[in-house]
Amino acid sequence: MLVEMKRTPLYDEHERLGGRMVDFAGWALPLQYTSITKEHLAVREAVGLFDVSHMGEFFVRGPEALAFLRWATLNDPARLKLGRAQYSMLPNDRGGVVDDIYVYRTGELEYLVVVNAANVAKDWAHLNRLVEGYDAELEDASDAWALMALQGPRAEATLQTLTDTELSGVRKNATLTLEVAGVPARIARTGYTGEDGFEIFTAPEDAPAVWRALTEAGATPAGLGARDTLRLEAGFPLYGHELTDATNPRCTPLAWVIKDKPYFGREALEAAACDERLVGLVMERGIPREGYPILAGGAPAGRVTSGTQSPVLKKGIALGWVRADLAEEGTELAVEVRGRALPARVVRPPFVPLGKK
Repeated sequence: MLVEMKRTPLYDEHERLGGRMVDFAGWALPLQYTSITKEHLAVREAVGLFDVSHMGEFFVRGPEALAFLRWATLNDPARLKLGRAQYSMLPNDRGGVVDDIYVYRTGELEYLVVVNAANVAKDWAHLNRLVEGYDAELEDASDAWALMALQGPRAEATLQTLTDTELSGVRKNATLTLEVAGVPARIARTGYTGEDGFEIFTAPEDAPAVWRALTEAGATPAGLGARDTLRLEAGFPLYGHELTDATNPRCTPLAWVIKDKPYFGREALEAAACDERLVGLVMERGIPREGYPILAGGAPAGRVTSGTQSPVLKKGIALGWVRADLAEEGTELAVEVRGRALPARVVRPPFVPLGKK
């Protein structure tokens, strides 16, 4: 029996623009409109616009909202002033990760947690188990918001044409409410591309008008394909690939997210040995893909978790897990591509310089 895919509030816009729709975590979303490479380079060189309304949004409110989030997450939300945000993760009790998330402090006793679309139900159940005993309440507001990501070096200039609020002073990881194209919105100077940019939360019914206004102001619509190649060039993980219920964040370049405080699952996370480490790989020939074996001296030494041809570098790039003794930058390895062992060099992500704000 076919299950009908969920549609975001921008579905009709994607159809109008000729988006090639695919199933992503049960949602009908555009893989691309023109070409993945064109959309990718539009974000790197100018400005692109993504529909990320499939992401989940949970509010945490109450006198012990902060205490609860300090226990439930690896980063430390006590460091967040009002109107600030941080990247974080939800640890499990086995030394792995339930999800990687963004936490926004939206009120004195209120936090917004944005989670990956594929993990909404899992994260919701996990947080509801952990919140017992805390004077805090959770609200699943996932259906109450549309979410767009405006990304690229021209993101600020493009958004500025549609709001009276001065954006030049909005710092990275800041969040605030304002009007965009005449409708109320929350923006955050965050993103998943490695470029400067904004994520724009609106009411679902307002999203199409804001989308059209942004594209008319010069933003190039971009799909899931470019979103993936952009995050990979930036060295960002994708849950279900680099991060899973069984991967230890201590063994990744994202270990900085783990702060020294009590948190759920700390004992298991600290006890697990880093027999493997997550690294970046660059290849002069061949395109690495998820699942391809990583070799050292012809013998298996790891596996690729994400790979692509970098539109900027015009080389193969990958993230993957390798034996810890092979994880040093500059180590020469190989990736097995269609039966051939092709040279690959260990590098520390990002693969391209990140945009500045």
